[in-house]
Amino acid sequence: MEKRLYLSATDKKLAGVCGGIAEYFGLDSTLVRIGWAILIVCAGSGLLLYIICALIIPKQPLL
Repeated sequence: MEKRLYLSATDKKLAGVCGGIAEYFGLDSTLVRIGWAILIVCAGSGLLLYIICALIIPKQPLL
């Protein structure tokens, strides 16, 4: 089966970007959220990247 990146329907706080990335890579979503928060604080471009991801990554299809 082909692995696809989707917004998480079950593990989400805002749009499901971090939950979807965590599911795709098999990580804990808390670690992805901490990494994203560090990106936002240190680099400043993390928020813009999150918005772009939320718009581009498709929603998880219902089975």
